[in-house]
Amino acid sequence: MPIYEYKCGDCGKLTSVFTRSVSSPVDAVCRGCGGKKLERVFSKFAVHRTEADVLRDTGSEPQRLEDYKDPRQIGRWAERKFDEYGVEMPQEARQMIDAAREGDFPDAVKDL
Repeated sequence: MPIYEYKCGDCGKLTSVFTRSVSSPVDAVCRGCGGKKLERVFSKFAVHRTEADVLRDTGSEPQRLEDYKDPRQIGRWAERKFDEYGVEMPQEARQMIDAAREGDFPDAVKDL
């Protein structure tokens, strides 16, 4: 069941039209001005990506300022850094990361 988008030649607004099948006739009318001078345009689309896909594509380094507020992202970064330097992670840090993954955030993060 496709959804087609049309741009109005009179007012320039986009109108989405839902059809039952690809072969169904489309009688589109602009929702903005009621005009019939419409041109079909390419629609935007989204692609579902898993967390693993995102980490593979962007790395596990925080990319945006908001990433530093996500304890799970910080935990992944900390684990990786300890591994890179060949240092054993302190038990207290391990407990905080595991707790954050379960939704129990440290007090310093709760306020953000």
